[in-house]
Amino acid sequence: MVALTTRDEMKALAEKAGEELEGASALEILRWADEQFGGSWAVASSMADTVMPSLAATVRPGVDVLFLDTGYHFAETLGTRDAAAATLPITVRTLTAQQSVAEQDTSFGARLYERNPDQCCALRKVLPLRKALQDYSAWASGLRRDESATRAGVRVVEWDDGRGMVKLNPIAAWTQDDVDAYIAENGVLVNPLLFDGYGSVGCAPCTRRIVEGEDARAGRWSGSNKVECGIH
Repeated sequence: MVALTTRDEMKALAEKAGEELEGASALEILRWADEQFGGSWAVASSMADTVMPSLAATVRPGVDVLFLDTGYHFAETLGTRDAAAATLPITVRTLTAQQSVAEQDTSFGARLYERNPDQCCALRKVLPLRKALQDYSAWASGLRRDESATRAGVRVVEWDDGRGMVKLNPIAAWTQDDVDAYIAENGVLVNPLLFDGYGSVGCAPCTRRIVEGEDARAGRWSGSNKVECGIH
């Protein structure tokens, strides 16, 4: 494990790794992170599937998996989280917002997600994750370049400037076929909603089923200009 003390050193490490690890396997990228940071890295998972928790647990059994419980999740998503915690060698950390949904309704009015989805995501996702990530030097996500145009330029390792830490996207270069193959070969848990017309799973009020020809994330915040929750 390399002792890096300054922000500039960490940023340089991330940028170098982003170039050198392009083309490496997901497990190689995660092993690099484990060599660099020891146990000071975590995985953020929406529990649409458990591909990333499964990969990370192969490299570091007991790895922390961060799950944002917004208070608006489908029951199937919470069930996938619980099943993952029970069957995988991971440590699930469930993160919650400072206010409950009822408290947020009192402060900002009911259905904030309809009137100001960016603010709702900030309160229920971005801020809780930011606070939790202060415990780590790096974090990993399941972002893929083929998911949407906004993710096409994702690097396998990059610098998270807003949080001042290294970000890993080990499956950035994977296609949906790669994901499906990994799930089939490894018996990976999948959120049942993905078999019921949903291409991507977020909060229930802001997620719909997709139709043929739409990209996987078309059902998120449908009818608005919003395409990302803000954590990436």
